[in-house]
Amino acid sequence: MSISRTKIAVLLATSEVDREATVKGWVRTKRESKNVAFIALNDGSTIKNIQIVADTSTFSESFLRRVNTGACLSVTGKIVASQGKGQSVELIAETIDVLGEANPDEYPLQPKKHSLEFLREIAHLRMRTNTFSAVFRIRHTLSFAVHQFFNEKGFVYLNTPIITGSDAEGAGEMFKVTSFDLKNPPRTEEGEIDYTRDFFGKETNLTVSGQLEAELGAMALSEVYTFGPTFRAENSNTSRHLAEFWMIEPEVAFAEINDNMNLAEEFLKYVINYTLDHCQEDLEFLNNRQEQEEKTRPQNERSAMGLIEKLEFVAKNTFERVTYTEAIDILKNSKPNKKKKFNYLIDEWGADLQSEHERFLVEKHFKKPVILFDYPAKIKAFYMRLNEDGKTVRAMDILFPGIGEIVGGSQREERYDVLKEKMKAFDIPEEEMWWYLETRKFGTAPHSGFGLGFERLVQFVTGMTNIRDVIPFPRAPKNAEF
Repeated sequence: MSISRTKIAVLLATSEVDREATVKGWVRTKRESKNVAFIALNDGSTIKNIQIVADTSTFSESFLRRVNTGACLSVTGKIVASQGKGQSVELIAETIDVLGEANPDEYPLQPKKHSLEFLREIAHLRMRTNTFSAVFRIRHTLSFAVHQFFNEKGFVYLNTPIITGSDAEGAGEMFKVTSFDLKNPPRTEEGEIDYTRDFFGKETNLTVSGQLEAELGAMALSEVYTFGPTFRAENSNTSRHLAEFWMIEPEVAFAEINDNMNLAEEFLKYVINYTLDHCQEDLEFLNNRQEQEEKTRPQNERSAMGLIEKLEFVAKNTFERVTYTEAIDILKNSKPNKKKKFNYLIDEWGADLQSEHERFLVEKHFKKPVILFDYPAKIKAFYMRLNEDGKTVRAMDILFPGIGEIVGGSQREERYDVLKEKMKAFDIPEEEMWWYLETRKFGTAPHSGFGLGFERLVQFVTGMTNIRDVIPFPRAPKNAEF
């Protein structure tokens, strides 16, 4: 009778011994002595390996030569109390089947330290390392927590279009979608590409946001959220940019700016606390990894807090709420500004805040997460509600230690005439957005929402410094491998 596979995480969580078990996974390391081989096996269910003890009287030297780092094994044997440090149990092998061999001369993930840059080049294998298995288990946990939070609050999960005819951000940096033969597209009499003959009969793009469509959902279902892929054709080859990323975007009817801030703060604390509760081993590993990395950096570039300390700092502190105008005054009078230490000096109201300013407010001035609100209208999107002063909008950004802005949101402009004027000012064609305007004609209501780039959240929670290391297969300029 065959024994079904037991996950390594389950075996290591129990102290039950003297029973038979079958484990399957990939070899991390193998070391041999005269009478026995010790094989560290990992199946991805936990950052920890189970030690397989293979007696050389049972397994021949020629057979054990096939058991190399990277090989996939199925091992059946007896669970016993471990004699070594670091694990409570180990498995005395009775049978070992090599499900897939790995040639040691070719397998690139040998038991040594590899740079993150190198691992990006082998993204098809990097999930087998401790660092990346931890990152992607945490990514999964955060994703689950996102859905659980909104489900518990009665939100409806709305799938918004990936292909769109509108540019939600007004940025214009979008990937075009077409069925044309690019060598010979049909053209108008004026020589322009004739998109009326394309698949959708008009110009279409990959979406940069599901927000506008989510607003339509909120005007019928009251509380909705999207969580899906978004795309931006911005030619930015930096550690902060991806061309394909995931966005979480709730939209809530009858909610004003303060309700929006309350929801966003509650949401961030919930998903971070959920991860602290459910990913302890992975977070401890990444915390230790970050501590080692910090030692190699100059003193002035080191983080003030450890990874777990930083997560608890966010989860336990009430976020400070500050108007943009108050923040500008604080920054103008700050030491770094007066001593010209900022790369971007603050000298007037209306400046677009940079990451260095946001981090100063969080890490140095308030020493807690900050929500900035009531921004100048000219530096924010067309759909944000204009305040009574006529120069600010009900926008809000949440700032975190280490990264600056993590959430951007606003109360939306629900007044038809005001929205129409703003679209005109932002040069957004009415005929493209007629459906968005119509919701302001037919039963309009105050409503609010925010956007959170999921990879920014995963980056914050894992402590990874490059955003390409928190998505399995990053898409960036000149990089669409795998």
